[in-house]
Amino acid sequence: MHFVRQPSSICSFRANMIPLPALWMLGMLTKRQTLKGRFTIAAKHHITIAEIYETELVDIEKAIAHYEQSADYYKGEESNSSANKCLLKVAAYAAQLEQYQKAIEIYEQVGTNTMDNPLLKYSAKDYFFKAALCHFIVDELNAKLALEKYEEMFPAFTDSRECKLLKKLLEAHEEQNSEAYTEAVKEFDSISRLDQWLTTMLLRIKKSIQGDGEGDGDLK
Repeated sequence: MHFVRQPSSICSFRANMIPLPALWMLGMLTKRQTLKGRFTIAAKHHITIAEIYETELVDIEKAIAHYEQSADYYKGEESNSSANKCLLKVAAYAAQLEQYQKAIEIYEQVGTNTMDNPLLKYSAKDYFFKAALCHFIVDELNAKLALEKYEEMFPAFTDSRECKLLKKLLEAHEEQNSEAYTEAVKEFDSISRLDQWLTTMLLRIKKSIQGDGEGDGDLK
């Protein structure tokens, strides 16, 4: 599982503390800042708490809850970029926990919010790609319909390597051709290295070709 960077200076006092006392202290600080209406500071504390659950206590459900709370606070302060970063963490973990609909909704939301921004629109293709993969794991037809929707919403997506890969994967899946599926992934990976999240999702889709998890279980 891919984890975020270690907490910043906001929680440097953690160096000599075990997680639970640190969490208690951060919880108190967060409540205090919230009561004072300092929601941006409270949001940062929630991120730090999420990182503790993520990297030290390995309680992903609780990490998700704190990233969601942080995103809500950032939205309230109109810090949409910071809110999106938190939401993307939620989406990534939701997908890993097989909460695909939740992940899809977030990826589509963030993709829609960024596709018209000249500085951020390049990232939109990644979010629609991830949303489509989540659809694909659930149902091939859903993935086809989603892909058509994303191309209509964001025409630049059509010429992206991600969109072209999705079309190859859909064709291979329809034909139940595991070799073609693997070859398409290898070709993509040779130019844009797959991270652990993408590898996990692509393997889950491949298993549906192989049938009940049969096969060697890799993408090579």
